[in-house]
Amino acid sequence: MMLYYIYDGTFDGLLTAIYDAYYEKDFPEQIVPLNSFTDNFLIRRHHIQTDMEKSRKVHDAIVKKISKNALGNIMYAYLSEHENAGIYILEYLRFGFKVGKIVDSYLSDDRVCNINKLVAKINREKHLLLGIIRFRLLQDNIYYAPIETQYNTACLLGKHFAERMADQIFVIHDIKRNYGVFYDKTKWFMSDIEINGGIEFHEKELFYQELWKQYFESITIKDRINPKLQANFMPKKYWKYLIEMK
Repeated sequence: MMLYYIYDGTFDGLLTAIYDAYYEKDFPEQIVPLNSFTDNFLIRRHHIQTDMEKSRKVHDAIVKKISKNALGNIMYAYLSEHENAGIYILEYLRFGFKVGKIVDSYLSDDRVCNINKLVAKINREKHLLLGIIRFRLLQDNIYYAPIETQYNTACLLGKHFAERMADQIFVIHDIKRNYGVFYDKTKWFMSDIEINGGIEFHEKELFYQELWKQYFESITIKDRINPKLQANFMPKKYWKYLIEMK
C-alpha cells in the first residue's frame, strides 16, 4: 500500500510532516493537505498533527544546515499548491541535509529542479501582480484590491504595498482563498475575509475609474488592437479586476 502523509494545509503542518518522515525514517508516496486528499483502498493514511515545536526544529535545521535560501524555496514551493509540492519539498530537504548549503548548485538534479520550477512560477505571478493590482477606494476610505490568482501569492505582496502606501489603509483580497492581506498604517497582516452584501465605492473612486477608462481608450490605437498578443503578455485569467478591461 502507498503511504500518504495528510496534514492540515498550513506551512507548520507541512514542516511537522517533514519532521515525522525524517525522524521516523518514513518514505511516504505523497504529502498532501487534507482539503485536497482523495482516498482509495490502495492508500495507507497517516494523519499529521501539527506540532509547533517540531515545525520550529525543522525551520531552524534548514537555516542552520542548509541555508535561508532553501527555506525560502520550500515556502514558495508550498505556496504553489502543486499536487506534488509536499513530496518534492521532502526530497529536496533530504538532499539538502546531505550536501548542505551547496544544494542549489545541483541544477540538473530532479530534487532541486522540481523545486526551482515551482519557485519560478511563484516569482512570475508575484511580479505580474505587483504591476496589475488595482486598488479601489471604498466609502470608509479603505483601499480595496480584489485578486484571483493561480497560486497562493497574495501573502507575498504585503511588504511591497505597505512600503509604498504607508499612509493608507488597504486590503488585498484573495477571492479564491477567502483571505486578505491587511495594512493598518502600522503593520500588515493576514486574516480570513467574509463579505456580507455588496461593496460600496467612494464617489471619488467611481469618478476616477471612469477617467482611467477614458484615458485607456484615448491612447489605444484601434488598428493595432491585438487581443491575442495582450493575452500573451497578460493571461486573460488576470483581466477580471482590471478597470481598463471592463
